[in-house]
Amino acid sequence: MKIPAVTFFATQNRPKTRHPRALLGIMLVECLVYISLFFIILGVAFKLFYSCWANAKGVRRHTDEIVATLKTGERWRQDVRTATAPLRTEDSAEGNVICIPHAGGEIDYRFSEDAIWRRNGRESEWTQVLSKIKSSRMTADQRQRVTAWRWDVELASRRAGARMHPLFSFEAVPQNNQ
Repeated sequence: MKIPAVTFFATQNRPKTRHPRALLGIMLVECLVYISLFFIILGVAFKLFYSCWANAKGVRRHTDEIVATLKTGERWRQDVRTATAPLRTEDSAEGNVICIPHAGGEIDYRFSEDAIWRRNGRESEWTQVLSKIKSSRMTADQRQRVTAWRWDVELASRRAGARMHPLFSFEAVPQNNQ
């Protein structure tokens, strides 16, 4: 049996345009529109990138301040816990001073010049342990049979309209249970 030969005729499907030059490239106006859209998107992306970068730096700075505050608070609590006599507060020219008696002398804390200062003994120099403090208050909190000491410290914010004001409260009870 003989198989008939099949011939295919290729048909050309060309788009019908008025100007055959339009197939060769895009028009200059379209190119300018694409370039302007590219630069607008690139500008928005750069603005968002630098905004995120600034916020990340702010978070890192706040984290460092919070860690320093927590370490200082724990040091204060340890000083209060190991007091050998009742704690007392004094008013001085520099500000309110809390005196914590110890076997080797006194440890004093004060808040002045937007910083927390500490000294170990009356003859030693004041050393700054925290800076950029908005407010600080150390008070005795009389409970049923125990006097606890409370320290409230608020960090200063760097921006005028800041939404976050870190406030810390530390409590400690002296071992001698005054």
